[in-house]
Amino acid sequence: MHRPPDPAIDPVLLNQQSYDAIADRWQQVRTAPGAAEQRFLESLVADLSHGDAVLDLGCGTGQPMAAWLIHQGFCVTGIDQSPGMLTIAQSTYPQARWLQRSLPEFGLAETFNAILLWDVLFHLPRNDHRTVLLRCRDNLLPGGRLVLTSGGSADAAFTDSMFEHRFYYDSLPPQSLQSMMEDIGFHIEYLEVMNPPTDGRDKGRIAIVARMPILES
Repeated sequence: MHRPPDPAIDPVLLNQQSYDAIADRWQQVRTAPGAAEQRFLESLVADLSHGDAVLDLGCGTGQPMAAWLIHQGFCVTGIDQSPGMLTIAQSTYPQARWLQRSLPEFGLAETFNAILLWDVLFHLPRNDHRTVLLRCRDNLLPGGRLVLTSGGSADAAFTDSMFEHRFYYDSLPPQSLQSMMEDIGFHIEYLEVMNPPTDGRDKGRIAIVARMPILES
């Protein structure tokens, strides 16, 4: 059931604690990418080479998205706020690098060939979305792709339950998000409504494939 957020509760801390609590169940359930996720993963790495560096922001336990990237031979760095999730990621996929960071300011000085931001942005207050996207821009090599999901409506922030734990959700309207990304400097290659909003519980979800242009000399 949707509820308005409690203004006394830090949404980032709420989600961190809830993901810690469900980490084991998440690992058991999220074992492989769905068909749509597979398509977007393939779009993310379409022009990359074996060993290229990919950043997975909000990687969770590493399953299923980072795991797919690892098995394709990419050099994966995963960042998440949940130590419980990252403990599982480290033990399951020790060949990758796993870092605990607080989003939106994840603070890396290096750059990557591609960045994945899958089912993460909508867990942050919408006022933080620009900061996250600016960080992605600064950490993405020219020509690299950013693939992300976000909410599919203009509804206000809310909390909802998953595996009997509360999570915070907030999103910009899709067109506002697209305009923000273009203003930041991304070229939007593709936008898909993955889940249209309904009159009931589902607030909708979109996916975007964006690219950082190569500047002409």
